[in-house]
Order: sequence, then C-alpha cells, then structure tokens
Amino acid sequence: MLKKLDTVIIGGGPGGYVAAIRAAELGQSVTVIEKDKVGGVCLNVGCVPSKALINAGHRFQDAKDASTFGITTQAPSIDFTKTQEWKQKKVVDRMTSGVKMLLKKHKVDIIEGEAVLDSNTKLRVVSTGPKQFMSADDGLTIEFKNLIIATGSRPVEIPGFKFEGRVVDSTGGLGLPEIPKEFVVIGGGYVGTELATAYANLGAHVTILEGTPSILPNFDKDMVKVVLKQLKKKGVDVITSAMAKKATQDDKSVTVTYAVDGKESTVKADYCMVTVGRKPNTDNVGLEMTDVKVGDHGLVDVDQQGRTSVPNIYAIGDIVAGPALAHKAFFEGKTAAGAISGKNTANDFVGVPAVCFADPELATVGLTPTEAKEKGTEISTAKFPFAGNARAVSLDQPDGFVRLVTTKDDDHILLGAQVVGPGASDLIAELSLALNSGMNAEDIALTIHPHPTLSEPIQEAADVAIGYPTHI
Repeated sequence: MLKKLDTVIIGGGPGGYVAAIRAAELGQSVTVIEKDKVGGVCLNVGCVPSKALINAGHRFQDAKDASTFGITTQAPSIDFTKTQEWKQKKVVDRMTSGVKMLLKKHKVDIIEGEAVLDSNTKLRVVSTGPKQFMSADDGLTIEFKNLIIATGSRPVEIPGFKFEGRVVDSTGGLGLPEIPKEFVVIGGGYVGTELATAYANLGAHVTILEGTPSILPNFDKDMVKVVLKQLKKKGVDVITSAMAKKATQDDKSVTVTYAVDGKESTVKADYCMVTVGRKPNTDNVGLEMTDVKVGDHGLVDVDQQGRTSVPNIYAIGDIVAGPALAHKAFFEGKTAAGAISGKNTANDFVGVPAVCFADPELATVGLTPTEAKEKGTEISTAKFPFAGNARAVSLDQPDGFVRLVTTKDDDHILLGAQVVGPGASDLIAELSLALNSGMNAEDIALTIHPHPTLSEPIQEAADVAIGYPTHI
C-alpha cells in the first residue's frame, strides 16, 4: 500500500508534535508517525513525570519540616501507590491527552508504527501494535514531500548493568512500585541528581556513584557546592571518581560493586538506577538508505534551519548537536516547520537555558565563568546571594545566588547567567531573554522588579555589575 503525503514527521515527542502543530498552522498537510506514545519520553517517562515525583518529595518534606514555621503536625506518611497513580493519571495522562487534542485540532494525522527509511523520498511503516501492519513486507509505504526526523534518544546501558529486575534506567526509576529503603544511583548528572533528591525527600537512603570528580559536572563548582550541602542534610552519600563494575541481584536486593582509585567496594540496595547519559535514536531509522550525513556520536549533520544534507529531510532534537533538552527541540521543530513553508527561520539562539531540579534548583544560560576561562575570554562577574532576598528568607530557602557574566568593558553586555536557589527554573527565563536580546547589565538594573519576590536578585546582581549595589 502506497500513500503520498506532504509533510511527514517521525516521532511525536516534544520536537515532533510541536513541529507538527506549527507546520499545520502554516498550511501544511501533516502526518506524525509514532512507534510508542505521543508526547515521547519527555511527557511519558521523563521531564514531566520526574517533576511530579520531585514535587511529591517536596510536599512530604514540607509536612515533616513544618515545625520551622511553628507548625506542629502528626508524622506524615506516604501511600506511594497513590503517589504513582496521581503522577500517571493527573499529570502524565492529562498532558499527553492534551497533546493529542491539539494534534487533532490542527488536523494532524497520526500513524501508529515504526518508520524505516528506504530512500530520500520513501519510508516504510512497520507495526508496533495490532492496529497497523505486522511486517515490513506487507506494510505501508509512504512517499513524502518533506520529512522531519525527531526520533529522540534512549538511556545508555553500561557493561555489568543490564536493565532488568532491580537494575533500572530512568524510566524504571520513575515507575518503582515502592519507595526503596536503600537506593543506588549510578551517574550524578541532571537526571541522576534529580531522582536521587526526589527519593531522598520521600524517605530513601540514597547513594550516588559518579565517575567524574564531581556530580553535576556541567555546572560550576560554586553552584554544585550549594546542592551538595543539601544532599548531605538529606543523608545522601555522594561517592565521586567511582567506576561502576557490576551488579548482582536476587528477588529482594541488588549489590553494586564499584571502584575508587582501584579499590573495590560494594553497596547493597533495593534498586539500582543507571543514568549515565543518553544516545540518539539514529541507528534504526534507515538513514543508511538515504544521503543524510551522520556525524560523531550518531548525531545528524544539519544547517541552521535543521535541514540535513538532503534538502527535503530535516532533523531536530536529541539527534542533532546541542543539549538534549525538550525546549531546544520545541524551538528547532518550529524552525524546521517554518523552513519547509519558506519562512526565514533559523536556530540562531545565543544560548539555551538548562535546568536541574535538585534542591535547590540550578539553572544556567550562555557562558559560565569556567567556560570563559577555558576559552580565554575576559569577563566580569556579578553575584547576589539569596540570603539578601526577603522572599527567599521568608521561604526558609536562603541558600544560593544569582550570577551575571558580562563583558569586561564598561558596556557590561550579558554573556551568560547562572542561578542556584529557589525558583531558579523560572528565573532563568528572564536571563535567557536578556542574553538572546543582547541586553547589558544596565538594561536589567533599570527594569523594575516587584518586591518582595525571588526575581529581585537578578536586578540586584545587575546593580553589582554596574557598580551600584544596594543590598550587599
């Protein structure tokens, strides 16, 4: 069976469904091919459900620590089955059903199945369920005018830690049937630190094994120091420069063997979660049957519009260079859809904000002091602590700071910014706008921020940058 279609998108995750909506808004006839669930990893087993679990942990800790504010309550308890049901039904299902509704509203067709490319203009759909075709031989063939590949990424599996039983990836970590008494997390990056924090807040004793000298290696040391302080308060054991060797398990526990400086040790836990990175899903799409160029680490080579070496094929999200972040994929999806419609779009952003939902939250955009030093770029930095912010103090969350990285000249043009503290995930948006708009510190300093709010340290840091600090 052959279908001739206008714009086809492989993958209904953040990049794919946003590209589909934008393409439809621009008048294209759009079809999305999704082999699993619309919403992709982010909505179903990643960004969104993890934040739900993190929020549940915060709520539990708030109930336990209310005495700080003179509030006395009975010792709180958790029905984790209900927590997981809330996460799935009230958060994940609600958001994914909303995406399906939006696609339907924009008259986007959805084909359930796995797409495999045959050429620069054709692909086959292989069934992943009972609703479509059961083999490539008798499956659906699609001839497309334009194609956007948005197949995302998957967790990396390391030797000795096959994802089965009590050894899980981040998806399994989000879906545990119980709160573990002992929980080992291999990999202290974004995902590992976030879920380690969530389970520590829910009452688990957590051990993080990180192969590098520090957890959260993508953030500067002074930011990570604030998170380490809180992890220590929660009783989390952080073991760095630790190489995970193997996991042995039975039906009740898993024992992880690791080495530090050549000396082996073991730790026993209820579950072990491995979060050491993700790899792009470009190896099973049939790209070898096309003229699309694939570069290092399986990433597809694209131009500023997301166009590959084949003019009618685009690639976005985790399968192209840059941070593997949903909001980057959103932007790239809109750019590609616009390019197909002949719009003058481009992925010409200066910086992409990155956030880790640890305790406290960390966020960064643009250049960091460490990156500036490595590049030999002369900069000025201006920092304001949350300890000097009335709102943060009233929340009993005074740890952390806002930092601006600017040019060293009198113009103080913003080159980057970092936030570690309460509300960092929201505050970084203003700084991202300032960076991508080419603003300087004075522009921020002259922007009136409401009082008392967590946004004020941004203005205060700008005052420091231009040499007129008020509350420091």
